[in-house]
Order: sequence, then structure tokens, then C-alpha cells
Amino acid sequence: MYFLYTFIASFCAFFIMKWMKKRRHCTDLKRLDGKTVVITGGNSGIGKESAVALAARGARVILACRDPDKAEKAVREIKVRSRSLNVLHMELDLANLRSVGEFCKSFLQREKRLDILINNAAMPGVLQWTDDNFSMCFGVNHLGHFLLTNLLLPRLKECAPSRVVTLTCASYKFQKLDFQDLNYNLLPFFTYCRSKLANIYFSQEVARVTEGKGVTSYAVHPGFVQSEWVCHYSVLLRLLLQVLMWMFFVPCEVGAQTVVYCAVSDEAAKHNGGYFVDCRAATLRPFARDAGVAKKLWEASERLVKLA
Repeated sequence: MYFLYTFIASFCAFFIMKWMKKRRHCTDLKRLDGKTVVITGGNSGIGKESAVALAARGARVILACRDPDKAEKAVREIKVRSRSLNVLHMELDLANLRSVGEFCKSFLQREKRLDILINNAAMPGVLQWTDDNFSMCFGVNHLGHFLLTNLLLPRLKECAPSRVVTLTCASYKFQKLDFQDLNYNLLPFFTYCRSKLANIYFSQEVARVTEGKGVTSYAVHPGFVQSEWVCHYSVLLRLLLQVLMWMFFVPCEVGAQTVVYCAVSDEAAKHNGGYFVDCRAATLRPFARDAGVAKKLWEASERLVKLA
């Protein structure tokens, strides 16, 4: 039995290492001196690794985070790892639309530039509700970022050429949007899938509404990453998920590569509104490329966050 377990473990390790080696890395060495980057949820996971990479290129990096203590700890780590002192945090709770508005007001008063907005923060599938009575997944993953991006668009246009990078997930393919129940919050996994599909439509519509204004938009699937999203679950489920992540998911630094690629690459700029996986443009399922649905979601979102 011992040899059987050893064989299985060795086979899994071989498979994982072989698969990980196939992952592409961002090889574009472009500097970002004088540029300002905002990363939501930049205190952990992919957001933090993206912050390290972009700060190391000379950017002024602002972490937009809910927890000031965790954000300050992350700022210190990012400064050391990137060898840059131009990293700071500002408080933002995407589960509260008032907080989003206050963040944008404060940012626009304090900061003269915004060159790259990375909509990174996300909630996993949880049956919880935001302060504004939206399902947590839809409210944080889509509506919070929708309002944030809209309020910051004027500054992005002023600083053109600029970019909006929105993180999504390949799990979008398992669900379609139901406009009779955008606030769907019954089955956690499907709730999450719908929010990630909304991210894709949102990214496409950002590209459309800013066409010719110097703002480009990209949706990124970073891969399945060993991040801290499991902290939202019970201890037993958390342990199970951590084992699965260790076996099959990639490190956050690897997951951040496509985010950095879309933030800096001239090649990525040729695919405005595109969907990216593993540092290259990828093809979406036909239903996720429906411009009519993307526009309809944008208009519905405007009403929900009271922009229209």
C-alpha cells in the first residue's frame, strides 16, 4: 500500500510540475515610471503579486482595500519586494456603494493621474448580502467594480492611453445571465459563475463606451490560483480546498502574469475588449460575446447603482 501511495503522489507531482511549466510569463519589460495604478483587493493573492510587479516597474501603486491593517502590512511587504517606496493604500469596501463613492471622491482630489485600473478584488461563492442588499458575489464582483470604474473613467480618459483590467474566471461558461434575477443568490457556485460572466460583459462594454477615447479594456482569467479565498468557508471545507489548491492550482505569482501582461503589453492593446488567458488572447463561448447582452447589463447596472 505504501508503494501505491508513493506512486500516486509521484504521478500527481510530475503532472502538476509539467503542467505548470507550460504557463507563460509576461516578458514585456516596459517601465511605468510616472504612471499610477489602482488595484482593488491588492493586499493579498493575485492583487498583491500584481502590485509587486508593477511597483518594480516604477509605477505609483495604490491598493484599494477594505481592511486597513491588512493593507498596511501588504504595503510594507510590497515596498520591500519591489524596492519601491511609491506604494500606498486607500480604504475601499466594494460591498458598500457609498464607500465606493467616497473612495473615488478622495482619490480624484488626491491623485492627478490614473493610468491603469485593475479590478481584482472578488468574493467566492457565498450566500451573503452586501450593505446595499445585493448578493455578495454580484455586488462585489460586478456592481462595486462597475460603479468604481464609471466614477474613475473621466480621470482614465484624461490620462489616456490608459487601461482597465478586470479579473474574471473560466467558470463563466457554466452559467448565463437571467435579467429577471440578476441578484441570484441560491447556489454559491452558480452565483459566482454569473458574476464572472458579468465581468466579461462589463469589460467588453467598457471597450465600447470608451472607443476612440484612449481607454482600453481587458478581461483576464488568471488560472486557478492558490489564493486566500478559502478563508470565507468553514474550517473543514477550507482544509479540503487547501489540499486541492496545493495539488492542482498555481501560485499567485504565476496567476498575476496575465494581469501584468494586460497592464503593460503593446500586443495586448491590439485586443481591446478581449479575453486573456496565459498571457495571450483567448476565445470566449459565443454567448459571452453577445454585444446586446453586454449593453443590456450595463444599462441595468447603471440603474442598480443609481447612475441612471
